[in-house]
Amino acid sequence: MASSSTMDQKTANVLFEEGAALILLNVPPGTEFGIDYNSWNTGNRFKGVKMIPPGVHFVYYSAVNLKSRDCAPRTGFFHCFKPREIVIKRWDAGIEDLVDVKVTDSSDAEEKAQLQECDPSLGAYPYESLKRWLSLTNLISADIVAQLSPLSGKIVSVAQLVPNMATRTTADRKLMAEANKELLKSKNPEDHLPQMHREPGTEIRFSKISEQNYPEGATAKEITKYSLDHTYILDKLLAENYPTDSQGVLAELQLAFVCFLVGQVYDAFDQWKKLVHLLCSCIEAMATHGDLYSTLVSILHFQVREIPSDFFVDIVSSNNFLTVTLRDFFLNLHQSEAEGALKEKGRKFKKNLTKHFTWDFDEEPEDEAPVVVDL
Repeated sequence: MASSSTMDQKTANVLFEEGAALILLNVPPGTEFGIDYNSWNTGNRFKGVKMIPPGVHFVYYSAVNLKSRDCAPRTGFFHCFKPREIVIKRWDAGIEDLVDVKVTDSSDAEEKAQLQECDPSLGAYPYESLKRWLSLTNLISADIVAQLSPLSGKIVSVAQLVPNMATRTTADRKLMAEANKELLKSKNPEDHLPQMHREPGTEIRFSKISEQNYPEGATAKEITKYSLDHTYILDKLLAENYPTDSQGVLAELQLAFVCFLVGQVYDAFDQWKKLVHLLCSCIEAMATHGDLYSTLVSILHFQVREIPSDFFVDIVSSNNFLTVTLRDFFLNLHQSEAEGALKEKGRKFKKNLTKHFTWDFDEEPEDEAPVVVDL
């Protein structure tokens, strides 16, 4: 790891004085290690990163078999680094994972001494990538990280599964044993596979999105309205998860995006997709939550540009998800009672996407086009 050649001396001095440090002890050479947009395979002398700009960052790593070059699933965590903070972790070879190093209350002097000792083996944070990182994470706060991160504190790209018999009560296990006896009689091969569930505490705690479009006791007219306009679902999500700051849902959108783009977590991609679809499927909310939607346009502008081209081919554009969803967004924005400034921002975004990706948002999809019948 080398320091950025584009950082001016004044910025370097500030980061040297105010930047945080992540000290990693005993990391095996060849391990894949990354922070934010930057990843490397560690060398023999590697002991971490210094001059980390204060704020939220995503640290990730994968154990690597040097003989076969096989790479373990990616593991990561968010951390909100404070100015001059020193975080120390150690590689545990038994579990092939980083663990916290316990420090005493009087550890300030010890930490500084350790930092000074490790300094020659610390790579400088690649400052030239910070602007890109901030464009994707500017709303993510320490509170959002605490609210959404798994209870385990680790974000793992592959779901951690345990047998259904584990982590259950004695009564549950008895019922499952009876059910398994019946499954053994089945001729379906899949019924004979071990029954598994996600290990508690390892899932990202994303907001639950209601599957019911309308409030209880809604009239037929309201059911029709909210089946077309998903404002009710959005308002319910905001009330349950972000009652004091509606922009929190956009911070969740950003966190989900980072977790799938950098953390390689498919569940995060699924949540990102659901949130994008929900936000783009509202009409009334565009007038009542104007600031939220103005910020959404900015977020999508940066996110769309960061999606790798193979994602467009393999995932995002399957069934034309993104183009169809954004087409609905532009149509809903046009039909809404949103302020002129928001509508103008939406028009510029649409024009920019059309120019950059040659997407046509005005052409009617084939499944909605009128059917021509030959008589």
